[in-house]
Order: sequence, then C-alpha cells, then structure tokens
Amino acid sequence: MEKLVIISNEKVSSNSSKEFKSINLDLQILPDELNNFFEISCIFRKSNKELNHKYNITKIFLGSSIFSFLFGVTRTLFTNKKYLIVAISPYTFLSFLILLTTRKKIFVYLMSNGYEEYEHILGKKFVWIYDFMFKFMTRFSNVIVCHERLYERKKSFLVSPSRLTNNWITNNKIPKLDIPRLLYVGRINPEKGIENFIKLFEKINIKSELYIAGNTEKLNTVSEKVKKLGYLSSEQKLIEAYDMCNITVLPSYTEAHPYVLEESLSRKRPIIIFDEIAYVKKNKEGVYVIKRDKDAVYSTISWIMNNYQAVQEGMKKNNLPSLKSMISEFCQIMK
Repeated sequence: MEKLVIISNEKVSSNSSKEFKSINLDLQILPDELNNFFEISCIFRKSNKELNHKYNITKIFLGSSIFSFLFGVTRTLFTNKKYLIVAISPYTFLSFLILLTTRKKIFVYLMSNGYEEYEHILGKKFVWIYDFMFKFMTRFSNVIVCHERLYERKKSFLVSPSRLTNNWITNNKIPKLDIPRLLYVGRINPEKGIENFIKLFEKINIKSELYIAGNTEKLNTVSEKVKKLGYLSSEQKLIEAYDMCNITVLPSYTEAHPYVLEESLSRKRPIIIFDEIAYVKKNKEGVYVIKRDKDAVYSTISWIMNNYQAVQEGMKKNNLPSLKSMISEFCQIMK
C-alpha cells in the first residue's frame, strides 16, 4: 500500500493509553478514512489539553514546538514520497520548504479562506504574511480545494467535503414546531460569529430557544433562551441535536465548505446563514441568506416556521455529497 504523510497545524492530544484525539472532527475523519487506501502517518502540533475526537490510526507524531514539529517532518523524508499538507500556516509553510527542497510530491488542501481568517483575527496589516505563504506554496504544489473561490479553477482539484454517512440520511425525525428551536454547531471563535448572533437573538421578542453545541466553556451568556449542549463527540449525539431543533444557524463571517450546512439539510432542517458567506448556498434548497440584524433574523425565523412543510418539501431536491464520495475524490487526485 502506498504511503502518505498528512501534515497539519491543528493541535492533537495524546494520553497514557496512547490515544490520539483532535478538536477538529474534519482532521480526524480525513486521515482515518484515507487510511483504507494509503498507509497513513500524520504530523500535528501537540495539545496539552485532552481533546474529543479519537483517531483510529496510531502513526501520529506530535510536535510540542516548531523545532520538534519540523523534526517530525524530516524523519519521514527517507521513507515517504507523497505528502498532504492541510491548510497554510507558518508551521506548514516551513514544512513545505523542507519537502520542496527534497523533491517530494506535495498536495496542499485548502479548507478555508486564510486571507479572510488572518484579516478577521489579526487585522489587515498582517494579511501580507498569509499572502506570501499562499502564493509560494500554491505555485509549487498540487492544490486541492473544497470551494472554487479558494484558488484558480484551472490550476486546482475540487473536492466536495462531506461527513455524511448513511446514518445522516435515514430515519429522519419530524420536528416539533411549537416554538423556534435554533441550533448552532461549531467552535466559539470570533470568525464564527456566534457571540454576535446571540446578542441579536436575545433582542428578538418571540418565545424561542437557541442550543449551542461546541466548546461552550468559552461562551459567556446568562440568557435563559440560550442552552449549552457542550461538545458532542459522537455522530449519533450530533444527529440527535439536529433532530431536537427545527432551524440551524450558521453565523460565520467566513467559511469555505461548512459541513454544518449539509448535515442540517440531510436531517431536513432549514439553515440560516448571513450574506458574508452567501456563496456557500450554491443551488441548495432550504438555505436562507439574510442580513446580520435582528429584524432580518426575526422575519426569517417567522417565515420558516409558518411555511415549514413547504420548506421541507423543497429540501428533498437537494443532492448532497457523502463521506464515501469525498474520500473517492481524494484518492483519484492523489493516486
């Protein structure tokens, strides 16, 4: 079986039982699934806090510093020829330089728009750092993107990311429609926009509830309308969270290909997004793009609740990608 090394800036934890866990479900699923077709080994940053999503693969090296991280890269050079770098960061950029000078075959997978993330988190004056790394790495690698807007179409390979197994598309539950029950699934980070959305939601004069699934220990709110579910580590618990609610909200300021959108649609739950990320809707039914203000939130929630049956009927037209199809696309590109 051909070998493939996956390098990512993401942090991963390990414990005394030699279990490796990631905070990023995408970065747990991708290596585990590709391991059915390649002999996978991974290089990640080390987290001192035990995380949630357990890897099935065990060939994982964790760098506790930039030096040990790069050491992990160099120790693979004699036995591996093919590498998949996930996202662009200082850690992965320096790794790329090592691989480039040793003439390895390199794939760079862009999962999000780093320009927007750098600007939102660090400010416009630091975007040049990402710009330099981006232009250099994409020029000398095989680029894989999850959305056409991330790189030139003719110079990259497009995949349709998905976490959908058969469990997502079977046994759909009929939602309770007595009150709007909104669900947010994701990290509590500034670019995700959830804290701003909570402020808008609290101003809406309607009996409703907002459930938050994620690292809610970082979330400061005392509103009785906001319910913290915490981190849902299993697929079944996540499905149950969607089924418990009747509308999903994705308030991010920047996204590439949000899994939440397709997870919600697979459970026949309409989803509200904001105009900054209107591009992720594509041609999908049941996705509502609105302005970021309380009047738009109120009117959209009210319209969905009053037309719920018709909304669900429209969602039946959606053709959603699956986890199996995503892994097949990766294999075709990298083999």
